[in-house]
Amino acid sequence: MRKTPLLTLLLLSLAALVAMPGAGAQQRLRQLIEQRREAKASAALPAGTRVERDIAYGADPAQRYDVYLPAHAKPNAPILFMVHGGGWRRGDKAYANVVEHKAAHWLSKGYVFVSANNRLLPQADPLQQARDVAAAVASMQKRARQWRADPQRLVLMGHSAGAHLVALLGASPALLAQAGATRPLGVVALDSAAMDVPALMAKPRHPRLYDDAFGSDPAFWRAASPYQQLGRDGLPMLIVCSSQRRDSCPRGDALKARAAGLGVPMQVLPEDLSHGEINQRLGEPSAYTGAVSDWIDRLLN
Repeated sequence: MRKTPLLTLLLLSLAALVAMPGAGAQQRLRQLIEQRREAKASAALPAGTRVERDIAYGADPAQRYDVYLPAHAKPNAPILFMVHGGGWRRGDKAYANVVEHKAAHWLSKGYVFVSANNRLLPQADPLQQARDVAAAVASMQKRARQWRADPQRLVLMGHSAGAHLVALLGASPALLAQAGATRPLGVVALDSAAMDVPALMAKPRHPRLYDDAFGSDPAFWRAASPYQQLGRDGLPMLIVCSSQRRDSCPRGDALKARAAGLGVPMQVLPEDLSHGEINQRLGEPSAYTGAVSDWIDRLLN
């Protein structure tokens, strides 16, 4: 008997749900869209990849992460830990643009790839979100040996709001230590303009999403700002920025200049890609992927 492709099944289900009234149908529609996104991400993974989903690091349903394991994992495999974007309000660890090409690239190199969720606005502000990520890192490190991975050979990566969260943890590793995590080797921040939160919020005109995320308290702005929190114990950081945006690369350059004065290794990598493409195209064969991959590999050697 011929099997109906997953996409066809989902499209038929969506067509049926469109004709159904009520909030229940809308919720089911969203679930089907999420399933489609997860299926797209999984389809791109190398043959033999094993995925352990929804590992809990807290009581909240959002406090979960997925672990992608290469088909032939070697002992002491390095780990790439990914945090999704979405304006601190939305996004998911299983979205194709979070997982697809990145997991395929780094799994093929023998890495273990981890993708994490955290609580979001309005339930948790960005500082609480960063603490969630730190708790996820600590949980994953405690389990790493069961996946033949080395908890010390760890690099954090995030896009957009997720880039802000990992940059904040890299600037202030004390947040990781407070959660019980051991020090990662470095951070890759994929296109965040929220590196200096007070400067961002002081601009007369800025996107509403920053008001929603950071509120009106200057003390909170400083506490949630990588620039203000950066100290001499900061982690090495690669800041990838879209040269198509007005504010991303200048914010990265300013953080790099501050890091130089503190003796913290930091590099800014401008790319002629959109904000979304910085995330979506990482892992595809390109000079961009090669530059990021080489930077990470150097941390491990």
